[in-house]
Amino acid sequence: MTLETLSSGIDTVWVVLSAAMILLMEGGFALLEAGFVRYKNSVNIIMKVFADITIGTLLFYAIGFGLMYGSDVGGFVGITGFFLNGDLSHLDVPVSLETFWLFQAAFTIAVISIVSGAVAERINFRAYLLYIILMTAIIYPIGGHWAWGGGWLSKLGMQDFAGSAVIHALGGFSALAAAIIIGPRKGKYTPLGVSAIALPSNLPLASVGAFLLWFGWFGFNAGSTLSATDVRIGHIAIVTMLSAASGGAVTLLYTLFRFNRSDAPSVINGSLAGLVGITAGCAFVGDAAAIFIGAVSGLLMMAATNWLDRRQIDDPVGAFPVHAVSGMWGTIAVGLFATDGGLFTGGGWRLLGVQALGLTALVVWGFVMTWIGLKLIGKIVPVRSTEEEEDLGLDISYHGVMAAHQSHEFLDGEEHIRAFQDESPDRHH
Repeated sequence: MTLETLSSGIDTVWVVLSAAMILLMEGGFALLEAGFVRYKNSVNIIMKVFADITIGTLLFYAIGFGLMYGSDVGGFVGITGFFLNGDLSHLDVPVSLETFWLFQAAFTIAVISIVSGAVAERINFRAYLLYIILMTAIIYPIGGHWAWGGGWLSKLGMQDFAGSAVIHALGGFSALAAAIIIGPRKGKYTPLGVSAIALPSNLPLASVGAFLLWFGWFGFNAGSTLSATDVRIGHIAIVTMLSAASGGAVTLLYTLFRFNRSDAPSVINGSLAGLVGITAGCAFVGDAAAIFIGAVSGLLMMAATNWLDRRQIDDPVGAFPVHAVSGMWGTIAVGLFATDGGLFTGGGWRLLGVQALGLTALVVWGFVMTWIGLKLIGKIVPVRSTEEEEDLGLDISYHGVMAAHQSHEFLDGEEHIRAFQDESPDRHH
């Protein structure tokens, strides 16, 4: 075995394990969202995550990867690599094509899961399945091509190491568009515009979800080196930890002194906001900058949450404040604090300008394409659940089960099906 073969093998193991850590984040998304929503919609959350993984993986394999990393046409889109076939010799990565695809597929699944939380408890399940196709086959791959696949933003020099803009800001603004189109949950806002409190069903469950996301983020950020021997891995890991801790600490202290209690959902989302904020610059900024980025991410998340509520935009899990707002800040922060090219490190204004331009392009692309896409999907199937389905709960309405059952007896299968059909709203729409 040659040294080159050994190095390639180690890199492959590193990237595969990192991809597995990112995939484990789907468990984090599932538990976080299930804990934040009402109990009657928990199974629906889990089923949407399974749909993200299954349909998203297949669509990215067939179409998305080619559009994102295929041979560039005009800086806008790739045209080779569908089903991992065709000319992909332009890709300069230290691992095999299959290994690289696996890592990128895990990223793709994360993008659609961001949108899932913003439309929780009221999106039509069939409409959501169609939107998965749109996001994983078109919206994310084309936006990703601009910044990561050799497109026009990468040629300008945009720096987004692991996806504050490409994944989180794009996904977060897509989530915002979806939340606006579908509208708030029934009863969330009174006729006078007062926000009703929707109590989380299980905050410990949501906390475990956040811990899984935090764990997976080390694969998300450090794994983006694509090499186990990259000397930046340790630094990427520590700034990831510092930013997350800073975001959580700031929200903990802010809610403690402002409201005389530490608000658990805010601290959970503050930590996640810190993770999102550092994702773009984890390989480019120092420790002190990471702490500052995380702190600002937590505060911006709190402000954005209030902004949504004042405008009666219902986001049950805080997808827009956590991912979009923190992702925007993290992208801009690279232009300010990057050790090579940052405004505050003597690099001038160019990088900051490129970051702002790229960020604007990506969030507009995600928002507009989601808006158009859901309007078109609405001509095929209603994008929102009916009032009856929402009242009954999406678990029963779409999946025929509850999250847990108290009965210890076996049920007559045919009788159970008849009872379910009698009690369920019309499902043929």
